[in-house]
Amino acid sequence: MISWFESSLGYDWAFFLATIIDILVIALPLMLAVAMIIYADRKIWAAMALRRGPNVVGPFGLLQSFADGLKVFLQETIVPAAANRALFLLAPIITFTVALIVWAVVPFGVGVVLADINVGLLYVLAASSLGVYGIILSGWASNSKYPFYSALRAAAQMVSYEVAIGFILISVVLWTGSFNLSAIVMAQKSHVWFFNGYILNPLMFPMAVMFFISSLAETQRAPFDLTEAESELVAGYQTEYSSMSFALFWLGEYANVLLMCALNATLFWGGWLPPVDWAPLYYVPGIIWLFAKILFFFFLFSWVKATVPRYRYDQLMRLGWKIFLPVSLFWVFLVSGVLMLMRVGVGS
Repeated sequence: MISWFESSLGYDWAFFLATIIDILVIALPLMLAVAMIIYADRKIWAAMALRRGPNVVGPFGLLQSFADGLKVFLQETIVPAAANRALFLLAPIITFTVALIVWAVVPFGVGVVLADINVGLLYVLAASSLGVYGIILSGWASNSKYPFYSALRAAAQMVSYEVAIGFILISVVLWTGSFNLSAIVMAQKSHVWFFNGYILNPLMFPMAVMFFISSLAETQRAPFDLTEAESELVAGYQTEYSSMSFALFWLGEYANVLLMCALNATLFWGGWLPPVDWAPLYYVPGIIWLFAKILFFFFLFSWVKATVPRYRYDQLMRLGWKIFLPVSLFWVFLVSGVLMLMRVGVGS
């Protein structure tokens, strides 16, 4: 695309314009996908509770999310009198923006990635960890005790599970030998027998399960939605928000859920590769396989939310600090030890 614009605009402007187009190609479908998965989420919950779910606005209720968005857009933005106005309005913008910028390094196929950087996994960790600032600022700037309690819970919860996620990702990096997400996907090709991904790998499969559970906690989804426990916190850190500021939190939450589904698929389940290393399956575009895996993991997210009761906060912290952290740290030593033995075996 850069070469197409370069003849008339010069390299600098061509690079700028091509980058903007690439960003829009990712961001606009992502916004549409967020609207659709909100609808899908509600339909899955309804089916599991033997209800009908959204079925009035548009065919099969498909336009319900857009009707809700229009309603929120037309509402008045109310800022509490005692709130810190600047930080109060900045918090949802941070949450929404951080949910988008991580997609810059997610590969959708061979060479189909906005920024194919060698430290892509470090970028994911750095950018996703910024999301906690939006929640903390929203709770503190609201000048209300319930959002503030929720912000404290969110900070402790996200930090505790990000530590475990960090060690899980170290195991992935050790096994694949790269921080580049495209290289991590290609390392899973025909990994065990003819399967793509780590489904039959006894070392990486437990890490895949732990990463999925940590993803639920990282995105504050049930059974780890302690930051939005209505019975305790009157809906949590966004209690004082209305109109588009509330909608940005809502959209950011679902964009984060989609991102975690994409990372689960990319890091452990072959990304854009088909499930089986069989030549005819490669005729299907890689982006279709990636989307299918993202939808599968989103179904698991909704399934868990619809069926599993909420944890107590002490159970949440115990799982993160006393179970996931020691196990993931031990697994780093286990994976590195196995790799050293394999290297010694090959060298001898």
